[in-house]
Amino acid sequence: MAEEPSAKHHHGETSNKSSNLVDVHVPDEKHEYTKILKGVELHGKEMLEIVCTSKPDKADEMMSRLRMKGGGLYPSFIGVDVEPKRLKDFLQEEKLYTFVGFSIGGDKRMLQESGLEINPNNFIDMQRKWKDPKTKKYYDSLADVAGGVIHPFYEGMKKKMNMAGHKLWGTSPLPNNLITYAGIDAYATYKSWKTINNIVTDWDISKEQEADPYYHCNFADEDA
Repeated sequence: MAEEPSAKHHHGETSNKSSNLVDVHVPDEKHEYTKILKGVELHGKEMLEIVCTSKPDKADEMMSRLRMKGGGLYPSFIGVDVEPKRLKDFLQEEKLYTFVGFSIGGDKRMLQESGLEINPNNFIDMQRKWKDPKTKKYYDSLADVAGGVIHPFYEGMKKKMNMAGHKLWGTSPLPNNLITYAGIDAYATYKSWKTINNIVTDWDISKEQEADPYYHCNFADEDA
């Protein structure tokens, strides 16, 4: 799971706390581990903290933090690009969060292999909801969208990944470069949709205001 950006710089560290919680099977998993990578560089001076874990207690701790953040007045969005564990109740949430993925078919299949499913009424496929006007593709990539709505830094996010490394996704524990890749991918998904949602919401409010006759009267009074 990708946490909000942090300005702190630290080296990645691991944790080995024991767990007695109910677990969900993840195919090919061999070892229990937790890796915390801090100071992962994003665009500008933004930094990301990434927690990658196979331990149910650590996953539960992270979900509790998300629940606390999701209890506010504003919409909460969860960028989906994870190797999930004990998440059944969390993924079925309908009111506190909106789950967002990019070309979500692969995420759905991976979740199903572990007996999990995101609430289908609350799972947005951003690739089908937003089109970058600068591209001529039928479907944009996440790099296209994130590079357009967040920062050009994300346009090259896929190119920075050694494709041979994709063969190591079944490795346990995951190498730091794959954890970093997955974390940035999840953050780009989250931040892109949050930005798009703000744009669409502001546009809807603007249209409602323009449809209101009193809106035009107020502007006329100000110009007088």
